[in-house]
Amino acid sequence: MRAVVAVVLFVSALHAGIWGLLQEKIPAPEFKGILPSLSYTPFEPHHVTDLTTDPQKIRADLKTLSTTTRAVRAYSSGEGNELVPAIANEFGMKVTVAGWINKDPDRNKREMDAAIELAKRNSNVNGIFVGNETIYRGDQKVDELIELIKKVKSSVNVPVSTGEIWNIWLEHPELASSVDFIAAHILPYWEGFSDTQAVDQAMIIYQKLRDAFPGKRIVIAEFGWPSAGYNLKDAIPGPFRQAVTLRNFVSRAESIGMEFNIVEAIDQPWKFVEGGVGPYWGIYTAAREPKFAWTGPVVNPDYWKLATIALLVGILLSLPILRLSQPTARQTFLLAATANGVGAWVATVFAFWNGHYFVFGSAFALTLGMILLVPLVLIAMARIEEIAAVAFGKPPRRLLTKARIAEVTTEAGPTYFPKVSIHIPAYYEPVDMLKQTLDALARLNYPNYECVVIINNTPDPAFWQPIQDHCRALGERFKFINAEKVQGFKAGALRIAMDRTAVDAEIIGILDADYVVEPDWLRDLVPAFNDPRVGLVQAPQEHRDGDLSIMHYIMNGEYAGFFDIGMVQRNEFNGIIVHGTMCLIRRAAMDMAGGWSSDTICEDSDLGLAIQELGWVTHYTNGRYGQGLLPDTYEAFKKQRHRWAYGGFQIVKKHWRRFLPGASRLTPDQKREYSLGWLNWLGAESLGVVVALLNLIWVPIVAFADIAIPDKILTLPIIAAFIVSLVHFLSMYRLRVAIKPGQMLGAMIAAMSVQWTVSRAVAQGLITEHLAFARTSKGGLSRMSIEFQAFWEAVIAALLLIGAGVLIATNSYKQITEIYIYAAVLVLQSLPFLAAVAIAILELSRINSFQFWRDSAIRSAELIGLRPVALPTSAGSSQPVASEVRREVTN
Repeated sequence: MRAVVAVVLFVSALHAGIWGLLQEKIPAPEFKGILPSLSYTPFEPHHVTDLTTDPQKIRADLKTLSTTTRAVRAYSSGEGNELVPAIANEFGMKVTVAGWINKDPDRNKREMDAAIELAKRNSNVNGIFVGNETIYRGDQKVDELIELIKKVKSSVNVPVSTGEIWNIWLEHPELASSVDFIAAHILPYWEGFSDTQAVDQAMIIYQKLRDAFPGKRIVIAEFGWPSAGYNLKDAIPGPFRQAVTLRNFVSRAESIGMEFNIVEAIDQPWKFVEGGVGPYWGIYTAAREPKFAWTGPVVNPDYWKLATIALLVGILLSLPILRLSQPTARQTFLLAATANGVGAWVATVFAFWNGHYFVFGSAFALTLGMILLVPLVLIAMARIEEIAAVAFGKPPRRLLTKARIAEVTTEAGPTYFPKVSIHIPAYYEPVDMLKQTLDALARLNYPNYECVVIINNTPDPAFWQPIQDHCRALGERFKFINAEKVQGFKAGALRIAMDRTAVDAEIIGILDADYVVEPDWLRDLVPAFNDPRVGLVQAPQEHRDGDLSIMHYIMNGEYAGFFDIGMVQRNEFNGIIVHGTMCLIRRAAMDMAGGWSSDTICEDSDLGLAIQELGWVTHYTNGRYGQGLLPDTYEAFKKQRHRWAYGGFQIVKKHWRRFLPGASRLTPDQKREYSLGWLNWLGAESLGVVVALLNLIWVPIVAFADIAIPDKILTLPIIAAFIVSLVHFLSMYRLRVAIKPGQMLGAMIAAMSVQWTVSRAVAQGLITEHLAFARTSKGGLSRMSIEFQAFWEAVIAALLLIGAGVLIATNSYKQITEIYIYAAVLVLQSLPFLAAVAIAILELSRINSFQFWRDSAIRSAELIGLRPVALPTSAGSSQPVASEVRREVTN
């Protein structure tokens, strides 16, 4: 324990050290004076009335700004702006008033009249702006605006101009001739220049204006840099970038005597209409707090607050490590590092929330995104924990390996042979397949067992008569039941089998109709029941037809992962999932749990959990004691997975109350294993589909409305979770599943391909209580459906890829990084759907056959000369005939 605590503390100290190393302290020119002017807007569109009737808000603003600037620039003469000159005068501040000009002549007249009146009544008015970017917006023609300027000039004794983007002045020298001074807007961000280029660009443009209009007074009426929002090409917003850029600009401007105005004084959260950066141009926050200091190195004043949050969350998430049974140092290190990584992400989310303004839409999107990301992060943490346990933890201690089985057998003694009753339910099963199962049972190397075969709801004698005859031929051990109109699906048939079970049978064995068992199945595993606490022993499923096709080959690899990875790890906490076949159950435990229940379609897993809730001990072996058959088709594979997922969700709804404190004898570890198991399987697949569909719906909003682009704190975790899932799959298979790399890759595709199927099952579980039990077609009786088995997956995958393409195409000008990341997320989210499409296509194609690949290899070898080609000749010659050629090719 001391070593574990030491590693946790070491990782926390390392985390703190990383925060210390990453703290930014950027040098920048110092400015100790007073800024000449700041843009100031005293209103918000939704609160105009309050501001115009409450001058105290404006007074408080100007009092704050008076310590920073000598003057403010307004943009209108109404909506509270008419109060600014008089209040500014109280603090010795100058004001440049303005009239807002658009296409409404009546409004324009009111604005100009108001501006003129303000200039006449207030001695601290140092100029008038007739409109702001009016030519740029196309609200006025140049000659029309010149006429307005002339009217205002004739009415006042202060300088008059108009605010325009710098290139407008160069393109319209007649406009420059009509004003008292040139008021140029230079905003390098909107031109896509980086923050390191911004000041140089401003100086170059300033010089161009001076060269173009020698002797004319030139004022840079707007220069600024946003502290947050999205990039525009090389222009990246940020608090450090804003501080350094403005300090550099002010220093350079002061050195050459430039007149300038900084846009703007205070953040305007309502300016989302100007894009993601609109609210963030102020040097003060909306709470009227300065964003940065004008002297000393540029730092984040909240940096160590964020570091503290990250460390506290990291330590808190590391505490469960202390509950692990003898974790190794490397295992502890990986888990603690993961916990601290999540802590750093939480601090980043907090910083984002604290440093941004949200309208309803963006706040809703962020809140919904975080709600979906929390389980995603928990799933990723659970998978990393499994990686740590398997790769760096101690070997399994409870697993019934060959050595452990031998030990248990010795402990049980040579005479421990309790009677076992093996139950085989069958419903329209192929006769030859079921006969193979019964023949294998007849060869069991165990002295005390019986076999109850129950064929249910199968009136066709062709399916049950031969089995009845075969049971008679095999002897008294084999009991045959033909039950018609059985209620309750498979569980109903198993209840009938229990009624016909020998009274002295202590152990109930469950076997699917397609399983051929090894002779030592019972001899090896039954001795575990010598411990009276043991209620259940489970062996894994295995399949003997994995070489039937490429599709079956990869399906077999996908099944193996569950039995060699997940079940082994769950067994360490006495929390295995019972999966019916190859299962041995103590009869007393089954009776205590209420026997087979028909209120779920996964009666086996339901019974297993009920037995564990009563405190019984369960055991698992990963040794293969039987081989069954894989689903005949991809359709059958998906139907089986749908049944498992739907039944699993039924079990969640049925048993969740038993997970409450004191409601059952489940241990905390068992509750944790089941909860994370459900989250990791049902939750992960459903969450993946929900997030993909929501992202798909959001695409047109991002692409065409130009608002609410998902930030990196929402999109990067999705990419990170995908990478964790990929690493988890590959590492777990490499460490625990004995299959070749090609089959492992195919297994990964097969596992991804059922995401839509599982999510549909969970959705149906939310709105329905019961679905009919769907038998998995095996043994070659089922025909392949004429319908394409991945139609909806193909539709969703296509929409996701089209969405990614639309995002990239519409982002070609702005080149916003978040949009490219968002597009990458859509591509990643399309992969599970594409996996389903790939398998559905594979099933229908020639390449699904192993023979196709063998023949292709032979033909390729012949083409490159590695294998001689024998040519047929006419009869009587010494050359081989056609039949010999065919024989040669196939050898």
